[in-house]
Amino acid sequence: MSLPYQDATTGAKAMDEVQRILQRFGVQNFGHMQDFEKGELIVQFTFRNIPICVRASAKGYAAAWLKENPYSHRRRASRAEWEQRALDIGGKAVYSILRDWIKGQVMAIESGILSFEGAFLGQMLLPTGETVLDRAINSKMLPQLSDQRPAA
Repeated sequence: MSLPYQDATTGAKAMDEVQRILQRFGVQNFGHMQDFEKGELIVQFTFRNIPICVRASAKGYAAAWLKENPYSHRRRASRAEWEQRALDIGGKAVYSILRDWIKGQVMAIESGILSFEGAFLGQMLLPTGETVLDRAINSKMLPQLSDQRPAA
């Protein structure tokens, strides 16, 4: 089974589309960047004076890819090369994933399924620079989820 988005080829087209989607939606500004140290893609925009910061982890995707494609001595690469390949794939995939997620959130807002706040509450930036989700997690306001998954 292949992991969705593992064959993504570039992020530039995806970010161009995100910019077009958000401009049509009416955002005041838009930008994106990579945090190489954390392995994250960051998209920021402002809508009606509400700053939004969306982060996607290339390292998280790489870990999922490695789970689907584990290293073995039969690979034509060293373990380090295989892990770097996973990170490269994750670095491309997160662009398309964020594009589709943002597109879905905007569609949900425009069709009345969600309010803007409902769609982007966790990504709203507080005056402290942290997101609402970061604050909720750090304040232990959310229930702790078990790592155990229900039996299928």
